[in-house]
Amino acid sequence: MEKVRPHTLSGFMELLPEEQARFDQIAATLRRVYSLYGFTALDTPLIEASEVLLAKGGGETEKQIYRFTKGDSDLSLRFDLTVPLAKYVAMNYSKLTFPFRRFQIGKVYRGERAQRGRFREFYQADIDVIGDGSLSIINEAEIPSIIYRAFTELGLRNFVIRVNNRKVLTGFYEMLELQDRSGDIMRTVDKLEKIGPEKVEALLVDDLGIDKAKAREILDFTSISGSTYQVLALLEEFSGRNGTFDAGLSELKTVTKYLREFGVPEENFTVDLTIARGLDYYTGTVYETVMLSHPEVGSICSGGRYDDLAGYYTDKKLPGVGISIGLTRLFFVLSDCDMLSKEAVSPADVLVIPMTGDLSHAVALSTAIRGAGVRAQLYGEDKKFKAKMTYADRLRVPYVALLGEDEIADGQVSIKDMATGAQARVGILEAPGYLAGELAKRPAVQPIDE
Repeated sequence: MEKVRPHTLSGFMELLPEEQARFDQIAATLRRVYSLYGFTALDTPLIEASEVLLAKGGGETEKQIYRFTKGDSDLSLRFDLTVPLAKYVAMNYSKLTFPFRRFQIGKVYRGERAQRGRFREFYQADIDVIGDGSLSIINEAEIPSIIYRAFTELGLRNFVIRVNNRKVLTGFYEMLELQDRSGDIMRTVDKLEKIGPEKVEALLVDDLGIDKAKAREILDFTSISGSTYQVLALLEEFSGRNGTFDAGLSELKTVTKYLREFGVPEENFTVDLTIARGLDYYTGTVYETVMLSHPEVGSICSGGRYDDLAGYYTDKKLPGVGISIGLTRLFFVLSDCDMLSKEAVSPADVLVIPMTGDLSHAVALSTAIRGAGVRAQLYGEDKKFKAKMTYADRLRVPYVALLGEDEIADGQVSIKDMATGAQARVGILEAPGYLAGELAKRPAVQPIDE
């Protein structure tokens, strides 16, 4: 029989066991942090009816979506987690309690050209708060505080959350009498970091037909920078000229005020007027998070406020605010930058190694250890002692429990600390508690080492 060459499709990530364990550690940290803030876990189908996912229709989404037919059904793989959320809330409106707070970590699919750091199948980690008719702005301040806590608990320190408000930008463009092109301008200005001000100015003038003087005003406005206090003070000079601008500035002040009270240090957030987010459904506060030590990576977490995302499925007004972390891309970047922790990641806390033909005592010990909440693996292969210890080394287990004839006769087990080489004889009945106690003394390992 001819063999098929095993290979993975371009743009799809597969990890080795220790890498997968580190990835899962990052995902588990995010789940724990999200749960701390009262978000409930949610899952939605990978496959939806195409008419549901493409309700908005057109643009890059339709070009990149994986779409296929099965019988008479027109189906698509989900492109992100936000559109399925909008469908879910609209469909289950009468059964949900609002504000509805959900988090979801799951795979999404985009049929774009695969390249370094960009994937066709990847995990996103999202949180969203959905209101019924209205949604307090306090949620727009809380979201970046959750980003801050999640990243610091992962081990990141040198990052900044950039905050802006689309109403500030829309109001400013209205002052310039460019309101009919505000969406196009925002999408163009959003490219500043990638292509630079000269090329952005050329796009504004040549592609959008904006007067050169007004294009210059747009670039001058979006380049306003400094401390949060300084930027807000400079924006005050524009107040009183446009209602939309004034509403956005008021919201921006409120968000930055509560950010401090939520415990986010000044060095970890800034008002950045270049941030607009390319998607039209954002209506208020917007966020992007970048690693200062690796600015070339771009945004590692983004999102914002939207007032009518579910409008394609229901007449009810369901405003929301949320963020999304491209988890697969973030993991790739951290690995590429050698920022993942070098601490051991093992599938077990202890490897139980029997050294007798009868495995009964080893089976009983493994079961008792698991009963104490300690992860235990039983090594049952008929190998030499050196091969068994080599296996323990390669799995990087912190402890090995050795059960030989002498230990069994004495009702004891030899427990070896694999890091120090120290060995202790402990009563078999006391071994589960002893291991649980020793493991509790070990400091928690953060998955990222910045």
